Amino acid sequence: MQITDVKIRKIVNDDRAMKAIVSVTFDDSLALHDIKVIETSKKIFVVMPSKKNPDGTYKDIVHPTKSELRKLINDAVIKAYMEALEDLKNQNV
Repeated sequence: MQITDVKIRKIVNDDRAMKAIVSVTFDDSLALHDIKVIETSKKIFVVMPSKKNPDGTYKDIVHPTKSELRKLINDAVIKAYMEALEDLKNQNV
């Protein structure tokens, strides 16, 4: 399985931990929407789409079952996010 497209749908420029919402396309055939980029003081990471349960907890709607695919998604999304931030920075210069 290959990632054939990564689209940054929204970048959040405030103090919240969620920094972006991203869509990823696999093999030009399957799109996965609402992936979130989260930034903490220690790291940037990716959170899979989830739904809120009646008790207030969240449950992933979809998630990779193999660590290799999780790493592939994480690396591609963070790379696209960092490139989008650099583009925004260059536009504001």
